[in-house]
Amino acid sequence: MVVLTHRVHPEILDLLGRVCEVVPNQDNDSLPASELRRRAADADALMAFMPDQIDADFLDGCPRLQVVAGALKGYDNIDVDACTERGIWLTRVEDLLTEPTAELALGLLIGLARHVTSGDRRVRDGFPGWRPVLYGRTLIGATIGIVGAGVLGQAVARLLGGFDARLLYWDPQPVTPSKASALGLERVELTELLTHSDAVVVCAPLVPDSLHLLNREALASMRPGALLVNVGRGSVVSEDAVTELLRGGHLGGYAADVFEFEDLSRHNRPDGPHPDLLELNEQTLFTPHLGSAVATARLAIEEHAANAILKVLAGKVPEGAVNNPNREVLTTSRSPL
Repeated sequence: MVVLTHRVHPEILDLLGRVCEVVPNQDNDSLPASELRRRAADADALMAFMPDQIDADFLDGCPRLQVVAGALKGYDNIDVDACTERGIWLTRVEDLLTEPTAELALGLLIGLARHVTSGDRRVRDGFPGWRPVLYGRTLIGATIGIVGAGVLGQAVARLLGGFDARLLYWDPQPVTPSKASALGLERVELTELLTHSDAVVVCAPLVPDSLHLLNREALASMRPGALLVNVGRGSVVSEDAVTELLRGGHLGGYAADVFEFEDLSRHNRPDGPHPDLLELNEQTLFTPHLGSAVATARLAIEEHAANAILKVLAGKVPEGAVNNPNREVLTTSRSPL
């Protein structure tokens, strides 16, 4: 039996249904935790999504489970060690989310720099015609810092290639010199990146070392008026600090597709988006985790997860495996940051 925690395309139900009993959730909302546990109790496979929290306690209630196939890239909401200890495969999708998320990052950056949402509101609210207001800034020739230069950070750099910008990056693991040269990336320390960039794009995942990596001290070191865009994980940035520095006029603007409250691996996460941050309409631009919300990309992501399930149930090694039942962590990709 295969349990799907969230809505998927009909093609996925058909693909899995040819060989498995499928228990779907075709509603838009997450299942209540108790209902998900009930459904998963007899499951052989689970297709999990970002809102799911899969920990040791949950897995203990799923004695038949062989694989958790993540229809996601960042898997900080799933306990890898707990899966490994119980002989359960964990898989994720490496690259199918990358290009759509990088595209959105660029859109958020342009939208923030050119006051797109403020302009939209102005047109809808008794627009008198052109007036010398809402002057923004251009990205052409700007210095743009990228925090986290994995596949997402590199994709953002690639899309920025036509802007004649100086591209700085920080990452614990350097990009290979040939690739950095091709992308026009210059590696610097985080402190230098923050103090020299006109705009900073956060592409880092949430790992222990990246929790509030951009805290108040780090954000206060940014160039006055600089823009900040977060498409990595919400908790890499301190929303409290962002709110304070926006109100004080130090930060020029903040755009995000990810939020601290979404990070289920944090036991002390907020209950929702930062309420004070949401009030700063003229300085912020937010989207509801739309990074991979492209129909073709979502279908491909679900297909990847479904095929991982089918391979495990057939006794084969799945693509995108993070671990294996031999209690070895697979090094299928670069450092997560």
